[in-house]
Amino acid sequence: MEGETVIRVGREILFQAFNWESHNLNWWRHLEDLVEYLAEVGFTSLWLPPSSSSLAPQGYLPKDFYRLDSAYGTENELRSLIQVINSKGLRAMADIVINHRVANKQGAGGHYNRYDGSSMPWDETAITADSGGHGNPSTGDVFGGVPNIDHTQEFVRQDIKKWLQWLLQDVGYSDLRFDYAKGYKADFVKEYIMAAGPCFCVGEYWDTCSYVEDGRQLDYNQDSHRQRIVDWIDGTGGLSAAFDFTTKAVLQEALKRGELWRLRDQQGRPPGVVGMWPSRAVTFLENHDTGSTQAHWPFPPEHVVKAYQWYSTTIFMSGVM
Repeated sequence: MEGETVIRVGREILFQAFNWESHNLNWWRHLEDLVEYLAEVGFTSLWLPPSSSSLAPQGYLPKDFYRLDSAYGTENELRSLIQVINSKGLRAMADIVINHRVANKQGAGGHYNRYDGSSMPWDETAITADSGGHGNPSTGDVFGGVPNIDHTQEFVRQDIKKWLQWLLQDVGYSDLRFDYAKGYKADFVKEYIMAAGPCFCVGEYWDTCSYVEDGRQLDYNQDSHRQRIVDWIDGTGGLSAAFDFTTKAVLQEALKRGELWRLRDQQGRPPGVVGMWPSRAVTFLENHDTGSTQAHWPFPPEHVVKAYQWYSTTIFMSGVM
Protein backbone atom coordinates (compact mmCIF):
# COMPACT_ATOMS: atom_id res chain seq x y z
CA MET A 1 0.00 0.00 0.00
CA GLU A 2 1.26 3.45 -0.86
CA GLY A 3 2.44 5.38 2.17
CA GLU A 4 2.34 2.40 4.53
CA THR A 5 4.71 -0.45 5.24
CA VAL A 6 3.29 -3.93 5.57
CA ILE A 7 5.20 -5.87 8.22
CA ARG A 8 4.21 -9.48 8.69
CA VAL A 9 4.63 -10.07 12.42
CA GLY A 10 7.50 -12.47 13.00
CA ARG A 11 7.48 -13.96 9.51
CA GLU A 12 10.23 -11.97 7.80
CA ILE A 13 13.51 -13.84 7.27
CA LEU A 14 16.09 -11.51 5.81
CA PHE A 15 19.24 -12.71 4.08
CA GLN A 16 22.22 -10.39 4.03
CA ALA A 17 23.34 -11.08 0.49
CA PHE A 18 26.90 -9.73 0.75
CA ASN A 19 29.90 -9.33 3.03
CA TRP A 20 32.67 -6.73 3.21
CA GLU A 21 34.62 -8.32 0.35
CA SER A 22 31.80 -9.10 -2.09
CA HIS A 23 32.79 -6.19 -4.33
CA ASN A 24 35.87 -8.19 -5.33
CA LEU A 25 33.65 -10.52 -7.35
CA ASN A 26 31.19 -9.88 -10.16
CA TRP A 27 28.64 -9.82 -7.39
CA TRP A 28 25.33 -9.10 -9.10
CA ARG A 29 25.85 -11.96 -11.56
CA HIS A 30 27.10 -14.30 -8.84
CA LEU A 31 24.13 -13.57 -6.63
CA GLU A 32 21.66 -14.07 -9.45
CA ASP A 33 22.71 -17.73 -9.63
CA LEU A 34 21.81 -18.19 -5.95
CA VAL A 35 18.35 -16.62 -5.91
CA GLU A 36 16.36 -19.78 -6.65
CA TYR A 37 18.06 -21.65 -3.81
CA LEU A 38 17.52 -18.79 -1.36
CA ALA A 39 13.83 -18.75 -2.25
CA GLU A 40 13.57 -22.50 -1.72
CA VAL A 41 15.03 -22.41 1.79
CA GLY A 42 12.51 -19.82 2.97
CA PHE A 43 14.03 -16.34 2.92
CA THR A 44 11.60 -13.51 2.25
CA SER A 45 13.91 -10.59 1.48
CA LEU A 46 17.47 -10.30 0.15
CA TRP A 47 19.40 -7.37 1.59
CA LEU A 48 21.68 -6.12 -1.19
CA PRO A 49 24.70 -3.85 -0.63
CA PRO A 50 24.44 -0.14 -1.52
CA SER A 51 24.06 0.02 -5.28
CA SER A 52 24.85 3.69 -5.97
CA SER A 53 28.28 4.79 -7.14
CA SER A 54 30.59 5.20 -4.17
CA LEU A 55 34.07 6.41 -3.29
CA ALA A 56 34.59 3.18 -1.32
CA PRO A 57 33.92 -0.06 -3.22
CA GLN A 58 31.61 -1.41 -0.48
CA GLY A 59 29.13 1.36 -1.30
CA TYR A 60 28.96 3.23 1.99
CA LEU A 61 30.47 6.49 0.72
CA PRO A 62 27.88 7.37 -1.95
CA LYS A 63 28.53 10.00 -4.62
CA ASP A 64 25.78 10.05 -7.26
CA PHE A 65 22.64 8.31 -5.99
CA TYR A 66 21.14 7.69 -9.43
CA ARG A 67 24.27 6.17 -10.92
CA LEU A 68 23.97 2.40 -10.40
CA ASP A 69 27.22 1.26 -11.97
CA SER A 70 29.23 0.18 -8.93
CA ALA A 71 31.98 -2.17 -7.80
CA TYR A 72 29.32 -4.90 -7.59
CA GLY A 73 28.47 -4.71 -11.28
CA THR A 74 26.63 -2.65 -13.85
CA GLU A 75 23.17 -1.13 -13.61
CA ASN A 76 21.88 -3.63 -16.18
CA GLU A 77 23.24 -6.52 -14.09
CA LEU A 78 21.59 -5.12 -10.98
CA ARG A 79 18.25 -4.72 -12.72
CA SER A 80 18.50 -8.28 -14.03
CA LEU A 81 19.23 -9.57 -10.51
CA ILE A 82 16.26 -7.73 -9.02
CA GLN A 83 13.99 -8.99 -11.78
CA VAL A 84 15.00 -12.57 -10.92
CA ILE A 85 14.51 -11.92 -7.20
CA ASN A 86 10.99 -10.65 -7.82
CA SER A 87 10.17 -13.52 -10.17
CA LYS A 88 10.99 -16.04 -7.43
CA GLY A 89 8.61 -14.46 -4.94
CA LEU A 90 11.35 -12.74 -2.94
CA ARG A 91 11.90 -9.04 -2.30
CA ALA A 92 15.05 -7.01 -2.87
CA MET A 93 16.11 -4.73 -0.01
CA ALA A 94 18.00 -1.55 -0.92
CA ASP A 95 20.71 -0.37 1.47
CA ILE A 96 19.93 3.33 1.84
CA VAL A 97 22.94 5.47 2.77
CA ILE A 98 21.55 8.98 3.22
CA ASN A 99 23.34 10.20 6.32
CA HIS A 100 26.30 11.40 4.27
CA ARG A 101 27.38 11.95 0.68
CA VAL A 102 30.83 12.42 -0.87
CA ALA A 103 31.01 15.73 -2.75
CA ASN A 104 32.67 16.25 -6.12
CA LYS A 105 33.49 19.96 -5.90
CA GLN A 106 35.08 22.31 -3.42
CA GLY A 107 32.85 25.12 -2.20
CA ALA A 108 32.78 27.61 0.63
CA GLY A 109 35.62 27.37 3.08
CA GLY A 110 37.61 25.16 0.75
CA HIS A 111 35.57 22.15 1.80
CA TYR A 112 34.27 19.51 -0.58
CA ASN A 113 30.61 20.34 -0.08
CA ARG A 114 29.13 20.81 -3.56
CA TYR A 115 27.67 18.36 -6.08
CA ASP A 116 27.84 20.27 -9.35
CA GLY A 117 26.92 18.30 -12.45
CA SER A 118 25.47 15.32 -10.55
CA SER A 119 21.89 14.07 -10.66
CA MET A 120 21.27 15.89 -7.36
CA PRO A 121 23.31 19.10 -7.84
CA TRP A 122 23.23 20.27 -4.24
CA ASP A 123 25.21 23.23 -2.91
CA GLU A 124 26.69 23.93 0.54
CA THR A 125 23.25 24.37 2.15
CA ALA A 126 22.58 20.65 1.74
CA ILE A 127 25.41 19.85 4.15
CA THR A 128 25.18 20.23 7.93
CA ALA A 129 27.03 23.08 9.58
CA ASP A 130 28.98 20.64 11.75
CA SER A 131 30.42 18.75 8.77
CA GLY A 132 31.66 21.54 6.51
CA GLY A 133 28.44 22.91 5.03
CA HIS A 134 26.12 25.91 5.33
CA GLY A 135 23.10 23.96 6.48
CA ASN A 136 21.70 23.51 9.97
CA PRO A 137 23.39 21.45 12.69
CA SER A 138 22.94 17.68 12.40
CA THR A 139 19.81 16.23 13.99
CA GLY A 140 21.77 13.16 15.10
CA ASP A 141 25.31 11.88 15.48
CA VAL A 142 27.85 13.24 13.01
CA PHE A 143 29.58 10.71 10.77
CA GLY A 144 33.12 12.04 10.58
CA GLY A 145 35.27 12.57 7.52
CA VAL A 146 32.56 13.20 4.90
CA PRO A 147 29.78 15.77 4.40
CA ASN A 148 26.66 14.92 6.38
CA ILE A 149 23.32 15.55 4.66
CA ASP A 150 21.05 18.18 6.18
CA HIS A 151 17.63 16.57 6.21
CA THR A 152 15.99 19.71 7.56
CA GLN A 153 16.25 21.24 4.07
CA GLU A 154 13.03 20.84 2.10
CA PHE A 155 14.78 20.50 -1.28
CA VAL A 156 17.01 17.74 0.12
CA ARG A 157 14.05 15.74 1.40
CA GLN A 158 12.17 16.15 -1.86
CA ASP A 159 15.16 14.86 -3.83
CA ILE A 160 15.59 11.88 -1.52
CA LYS A 161 11.90 11.00 -1.73
CA LYS A 162 11.99 11.11 -5.53
CA TRP A 163 15.08 8.89 -5.53
CA LEU A 164 13.48 6.33 -3.19
CA GLN A 165 10.37 6.26 -5.34
CA TRP A 166 12.59 5.64 -8.38
CA LEU A 167 14.37 2.77 -6.63
CA LEU A 168 11.09 1.07 -5.79
CA GLN A 169 8.99 1.87 -8.85
CA ASP A 170 11.61 1.80 -11.60
CA VAL A 171 14.57 -0.27 -10.40
CA GLY A 172 12.36 -2.82 -8.65
CA TYR A 173 13.40 -2.80 -5.01
CA SER A 174 10.69 -3.53 -2.44
CA ASP A 175 12.32 -3.09 0.98
CA LEU A 176 14.61 -0.47 2.52
CA ARG A 177 17.45 -0.68 5.05
CA PHE A 178 18.47 2.68 6.54
CA ASP A 179 22.21 2.86 7.17
CA TYR A 180 23.59 4.83 10.16
CA ALA A 181 20.07 5.67 11.31
CA LYS A 182 21.25 7.49 14.42
CA GLY A 183 22.73 10.22 12.23
CA TYR A 184 19.41 11.95 11.56
CA LYS A 185 16.01 12.17 13.24
CA ALA A 186 13.62 9.28 12.89
CA ASP A 187 10.94 11.77 11.81
CA PHE A 188 12.68 12.03 8.45
CA VAL A 189 12.70 8.25 8.05
CA LYS A 190 8.96 8.27 8.66
CA GLU A 191 8.52 10.96 5.99
CA TYR A 192 10.61 9.01 3.47
CA ILE A 193 8.74 5.77 4.12
CA MET A 194 5.37 7.48 3.76
CA ALA A 195 6.44 8.99 0.44
CA ALA A 196 8.05 5.88 -1.06
CA GLY A 197 5.70 3.16 0.21
CA PRO A 198 8.11 0.21 0.67
CA CYS A 199 6.91 -3.17 1.87
CA PHE A 200 9.36 -3.59 4.74
CA CYS A 201 11.96 -1.33 6.37
CA VAL A 202 14.69 -1.81 8.94
CA GLY A 203 17.02 0.74 10.50
CA GLU A 204 20.60 0.37 11.69
CA TYR A 205 20.43 2.19 15.01
CA TRP A 206 23.73 0.93 16.39
CA ASP A 207 24.31 2.52 19.76
CA THR A 208 26.85 1.86 22.53
CA CYS A 209 25.81 -0.63 25.19
CA SER A 210 26.15 -0.06 28.92
CA TYR A 211 29.33 -1.44 30.49
CA VAL A 212 30.62 -1.82 34.05
CA GLU A 213 34.05 -2.39 35.61
CA ASP A 214 35.59 0.46 33.61
CA GLY A 215 34.20 -0.87 30.35
CA ARG A 216 35.51 -4.40 30.77
CA GLN A 217 32.17 -6.14 31.18
CA LEU A 218 28.71 -5.77 29.69
CA ASP A 219 26.18 -4.51 32.21
CA TYR A 220 23.34 -6.91 32.98
CA ASN A 221 20.75 -4.15 32.64
CA GLN A 222 20.57 -2.96 29.03
CA ASP A 223 17.15 -1.34 29.33
CA SER A 224 18.47 2.11 28.38
CA HIS A 225 20.23 0.72 25.31
CA ARG A 226 17.20 -1.06 23.92
CA GLN A 227 14.94 1.83 24.89
CA ARG A 228 16.92 4.13 22.59
CA ILE A 229 16.34 1.72 19.72
CA VAL A 230 12.64 1.46 20.61
CA ASP A 231 12.42 5.26 20.75
CA TRP A 232 13.88 5.41 17.24
CA ILE A 233 11.31 2.89 15.99
CA ASP A 234 8.59 4.92 17.66
CA GLY A 235 9.96 8.04 15.96
CA THR A 236 9.29 6.41 12.61
CA GLY A 237 5.69 5.94 13.65
CA GLY A 238 6.37 2.22 13.91
CA LEU A 239 6.76 2.11 10.13
CA SER A 240 10.29 0.74 10.37
CA ALA A 241 11.74 -2.16 12.29
CA ALA A 242 15.27 -1.99 13.72
CA PHE A 243 18.17 -4.39 14.07
CA ASP A 244 18.23 -5.76 17.61
CA PHE A 245 21.79 -4.86 18.60
CA THR A 246 20.87 -5.27 22.27
CA THR A 247 20.05 -8.95 21.87
CA LYS A 248 23.25 -9.54 19.90
CA ALA A 249 25.29 -7.94 22.70
CA VAL A 250 23.62 -9.85 25.52
CA LEU A 251 23.50 -13.19 23.74
CA GLN A 252 27.14 -13.29 22.75
CA GLU A 253 28.23 -12.18 26.22
CA ALA A 254 26.02 -14.76 27.91
CA LEU A 255 27.29 -17.64 25.79
CA LYS A 256 30.94 -16.55 25.82
CA ARG A 257 31.01 -16.31 29.63
CA GLY A 258 28.54 -19.09 30.39
CA GLU A 259 26.31 -16.52 32.10
CA LEU A 260 22.90 -17.66 30.91
CA TRP A 261 21.17 -15.58 33.58
CA ARG A 262 21.71 -12.65 31.25
CA LEU A 263 19.12 -14.04 28.83
CA ARG A 264 16.16 -12.80 30.88
CA ASP A 265 15.65 -9.23 31.98
CA GLN A 266 14.37 -8.24 35.42
CA GLN A 267 10.78 -8.74 34.23
CA GLY A 268 11.51 -12.22 32.85
CA ARG A 269 11.41 -11.09 29.22
CA PRO A 270 14.07 -11.56 26.51
CA PRO A 271 16.63 -8.84 27.27
CA GLY A 272 16.77 -7.08 23.89
CA VAL A 273 14.40 -5.09 21.72
CA VAL A 274 12.55 -8.32 21.04
CA GLY A 275 11.44 -8.30 24.67
CA MET A 276 9.83 -4.86 24.29
CA TRP A 277 8.57 -4.58 20.70
CA PRO A 278 8.94 -8.00 19.06
CA SER A 279 7.18 -7.19 15.79
CA ARG A 280 9.72 -4.44 15.08
CA ALA A 281 12.86 -6.27 16.24
CA VAL A 282 15.12 -7.79 13.58
CA THR A 283 17.33 -10.26 15.42
CA PHE A 284 20.74 -11.28 14.05
CA LEU A 285 24.14 -12.60 15.05
CA GLU A 286 26.47 -11.00 12.52
CA ASN A 287 26.65 -8.50 9.68
CA HIS A 288 29.25 -6.95 7.39
CA ASP A 289 30.45 -4.60 10.13
CA THR A 290 30.46 -6.86 13.18
CA GLY A 291 31.87 -9.87 11.33
CA SER A 292 33.27 -10.53 7.84
CA THR A 293 36.82 -9.20 7.35
CA GLN A 294 36.05 -6.08 9.40
CA ALA A 295 35.31 -8.12 12.55
CA HIS A 296 34.51 -5.07 14.67
CA TRP A 297 32.32 -7.08 17.07
CA PRO A 298 32.29 -10.74 15.98
CA PHE A 299 30.04 -13.35 17.49
CA PRO A 300 32.10 -16.22 19.00
CA PRO A 301 32.01 -18.85 16.21
CA GLU A 302 31.97 -21.77 18.64
CA HIS A 303 28.64 -20.53 20.05
CA VAL A 304 26.75 -19.81 16.82
CA VAL A 305 24.71 -23.04 16.89
CA LYS A 306 23.74 -22.46 20.52
CA ALA A 307 22.69 -18.93 19.66
CA TYR A 308 20.34 -20.08 16.93
CA GLN A 309 18.96 -22.72 19.28
CA TRP A 310 18.22 -19.99 21.81
CA TYR A 311 16.47 -17.89 19.18
CA SER A 312 14.30 -20.83 18.10
CA THR A 313 13.36 -22.06 21.56
CA THR A 314 13.15 -18.83 23.54
CA ILE A 315 11.73 -16.49 20.93
CA PHE A 316 9.97 -18.43 18.19
CA MET A 317 8.64 -21.34 20.27
CA SER A 318 7.46 -19.05 23.07
CA GLY A 319 5.36 -17.03 20.67
CA VAL A 320 7.21 -13.79 21.35
CA MET A 321 7.85 -13.38 17.64
